Amino acid sequence: MKIGIVGGTGDIGEGMALRLSPIFDVIVGSRDTDKAEATCKLGIETLKTRGKACSLKGVSNQEAIDAADIVVLAIPFKHLAGTLDGLHGFEDKIVISPVNPMEKRDHFVFVPPQEGSAALMIKRILPPSARICSAFNTIAANKWKALDEELLYSVPVCGDDDGAKQEVMGIVNRISRLQAFDAGPLAVSSMVEALTPLLLNIARYNKIRDVGIQFR
Repeated sequence: MKIGIVGGTGDIGEGMALRLSPIFDVIVGSRDTDKAEATCKLGIETLKTRGKACSLKGVSNQEAIDAADIVVLAIPFKHLAGTLDGLHGFEDKIVISPVNPMEKRDHFVFVPPQEGSAALMIKRILPPSARICSAFNTIAANKWKALDEELLYSVPVCGDDDGAKQEVMGIVNRISRLQAFDAGPLAVSSMVEALTPLLLNIARYNKIRDVGIQFR
């Protein structure tokens, strides 16, 4: 399976590539192809020192979409619409959104678009045949990169296409010790996306780092 990461040189995208590439063929996309290639070279070296073989390739964002079976949109919300407007080729592909619309004021605030969530905005922008799921929204970037640590988190997955949702949940369950949970249709994504500013506020006011969630 080939997984393309749009925005794969950002903090979350880079960390996801490190976790995914020993399991899947990962194509790291970026606006800057040289940066994508450099990120992959460093990632390969990092994993090699841990005795892990991986499949990592750096390309443009568009090339990542074209080559992938599944596309992850590791893009900050403020750049989401502008980035998607310049890309194509999402037809019939599973598209994963870990995007959280929020702002840092005197505390972190959930600021959804008019559609109600980033996932629903993506659904509006992309072709109708794109199979959109939200997942990985509540995992901190630092935790993706902390390769010596197990990821002991629950991952809510939302989507309207049951086949796509099951495939995404299967991916989740192969990463470290993550556990996927079916959270319902894509309309539920707003509830999941709103958890991230909540977790950041909990971390800030209680002086702890990288708070996550577990369902028991």
